Amino acid sequence: MTQIVHNYVNGEWIESSTEASFECTDPAEPAEIVAEYQQSDARDAGEAVEAAAAAQAEWATTPAPQRGAILRQAAANLASRKDELTRLLTREEGKTHAEAGGEVQRAIDIFYYYAEKTRDIGGRVKSASSEGTNLYTVNEPVGVAALVTPWNYPIAIPAWKIAPALAAGNTFVINPASEAPGVAVAILEALDEAGLPAGVGNIVTGPGSEVGDAIVTHDAVDAVSFTGSGEVGHLVYDRATDDGKRVQTELGGKNPTVVTEGADVDEAADIVAAGAFGVTGQACTACSRAIVHESIHDEFVEAVVARAKDIEIGPGDEYDMGPQVSESELEGSLNYIDVAQNEGATLEIGGGQPDGDRFGDGYYVEPTVFSGVERDFRIAQEEVFGPVLAVIAVSDFEEAIAAANDSKYGLSASIVTNDHTEAERFVREVEAGVSKINAKTTGLELHVPFGGFKQSSSETWREQGDAGLDFYTIERTVYDNF
Repeated sequence: MTQIVHNYVNGEWIESSTEASFECTDPAEPAEIVAEYQQSDARDAGEAVEAAAAAQAEWATTPAPQRGAILRQAAANLASRKDELTRLLTREEGKTHAEAGGEVQRAIDIFYYYAEKTRDIGGRVKSASSEGTNLYTVNEPVGVAALVTPWNYPIAIPAWKIAPALAAGNTFVINPASEAPGVAVAILEALDEAGLPAGVGNIVTGPGSEVGDAIVTHDAVDAVSFTGSGEVGHLVYDRATDDGKRVQTELGGKNPTVVTEGADVDEAADIVAAGAFGVTGQACTACSRAIVHESIHDEFVEAVVARAKDIEIGPGDEYDMGPQVSESELEGSLNYIDVAQNEGATLEIGGGQPDGDRFGDGYYVEPTVFSGVERDFRIAQEEVFGPVLAVIAVSDFEEAIAAANDSKYGLSASIVTNDHTEAERFVREVEAGVSKINAKTTGLELHVPFGGFKQSSSETWREQGDAGLDFYTIERTVYDNF
């Protein structure tokens, strides 16, 4: 019998009002049920928001270092369960053991980071224009935060929304994606064990179309942080801003790596393959376009194909690349592979599902490389959330920059070059919120801002680092003439 996991609302683990549940299965073995979660509805979401609103004033007046102590203990609680949570993440989402372990560690580190940042929360002292006046600012929490998170980083993304929200004195309700909610639930378990007061943090599982929508549009919610698809994100932004809420959205990407004429081809192939095929390509920052100078194009294609060929596919606890998270995600990748071939791109490797006993009915797709891709092909314009790489040939650096920017997205971009002038130009001219030199498009430091340009983001507020605290605080200016 599988475990039935409850919602956490107002300090208690409770069943949903629907008394219904949904199953979460292992994408490597879809017949294996990992756990059952509450199939909640708008009533459950409303109760959670009301609990958060009732708890907000007292939490806001709790001294920030005391809030930090709870975050620090929650980090320690997560660390004590790292192996268990790594296995759970692999079983629900499909990441390899190494990838899942790295993500769990990222969540632990985020909680430790914001625990320490609570000591710096306060304000700034300024010089007044007149004698006898003390002029300063005070940072205050925004209020109640609605958090809606995706399945592809099911513990890291909740962590980098929850930790700064709590550090700044906000309360929250989170609705995690139904494909892999278990590790987000574990964050609330860790916080509960650390002594988080009732109502300050709440988690409600169930469909985002109902639960997520209900928390985002609730009158008592003051801030909304959403990570997910562009289509849904734009709707969330419009509905929340119409109500005057503070909103940040982080959406899709079509991330390029530019490989210049003088680049080391082997290094470039290593960088691109890691960005394209890591986490099964299921990252908003994954490299899906390699923009390569024509003089080294053929050599690069041969090298990156060799990297793809060396990847061993299978269950995440044993192999280099795991399955996609669901049948629908697998079908989406296979559909784009068909589209690319119909458009005239050349399939260099992959393009299908692997054969063999170890794959069973799992949602596996082969690492796939296309060459002969034109900039207007759908495979070069639309986000493919899978291990599919489009290689585009260009004649010079200017064409490479134009190709990199020829997208409605602008999340992450990288360049492989041995020319520092090219690197500097790339950083200045590429339209991306994250730009990297001689590095893969994926992978983020937790103490610097993260966010995109164009349709990759609302371009309002960044996440992580000090920017994460900025979103969850509002500044009051004080003129003290006492």
